Amino acid sequence: MSEHTKCLIIGSGPAGYTAGIYASRADLKPILIEGMTPGGQLTITTEVENFPGYPNGKSGPEIMNDIREQSLRCGTEMRTGMVTSVDFSQRPFRCMVEETDEILADTVIIATGATARWLGLESEKTYRGFGVSACATCDGNFFRGKDVAVVGGGDTALEEATYLAKLCNKVYLVHRRDEFRASKAMQQRVFNTPNIEVCWNSIPVEIVGEKRGFMKAVTGLTVSDKNTSEQRTLPLDGVFIAIGHMPVTDLFKGQIDLDEHGYIATKPDSTATNVPGVFAAGDVQDPHFRQAITAAASGCKAAIEAERFLLNS
Repeated sequence: MSEHTKCLIIGSGPAGYTAGIYASRADLKPILIEGMTPGGQLTITTEVENFPGYPNGKSGPEIMNDIREQSLRCGTEMRTGMVTSVDFSQRPFRCMVEETDEILADTVIIATGATARWLGLESEKTYRGFGVSACATCDGNFFRGKDVAVVGGGDTALEEATYLAKLCNKVYLVHRRDEFRASKAMQQRVFNTPNIEVCWNSIPVEIVGEKRGFMKAVTGLTVSDKNTSEQRTLPLDGVFIAIGHMPVTDLFKGQIDLDEHGYIATKPDSTATNVPGVFAAGDVQDPHFRQAITAAASGCKAAIEAERFLLNS
């Protein structure tokens, strides 16, 4: 089966759904392919307090469902499935869904997002959303006055630790080496923060927790000394994993420009890629902020730029 659309949106989440809202209102009649995780990373987040419009906070899945419903109401055609190949060599762009259905698109908005790198511990999965997080900006407020750990040694980990130090009683910064990879300025900031304790040569082996009624809660992090194999458990209430993110861009390698870390390269102050008519929005092109609200904003920008591109082409 082959069909044509003015605008194809690949991926959902705040960026994809918001792009659908704006593209629909511009009468582009967008088709949105939701991918493997409809709603994106926010669907595995519990309480969200920093998304505008929800003064009392709301769960991530509920917020994403609201945005999805708004996008549907505006006219976005939602489809389940995966885009399995793309050809951006000429317009209309050729995109295959599940290797069987062909969509020819005058413009494409890529909103496939990025996924956090995790440690791979079974206990990490058990307590994800119940004390284990990959975003201090998103979830740090839930740990005011408590003890937490940040795992990692790069700029992101040290930024998360200094951010949490303003909210929390104590922050353990757990790093598997005896020196940080972060910039010297960021390291100095950490060393000058009295409630951050650096745990050198420490490898996380288990996140400890307990059941509290129908809920689960983190109570500690067991680490192993890399040199002696001696283990100890740090008593704490939350664990933040900060060992990097992976943009979902394998599909687009060789089709558009990516940066050295695999994020889609876009023009300054724009969502436009190096291929005219192809735009990228959300975490797939944003290694810095990675917030639902910034993703939604870039989805808006991508749809407006797609409309203007069609008007001028």
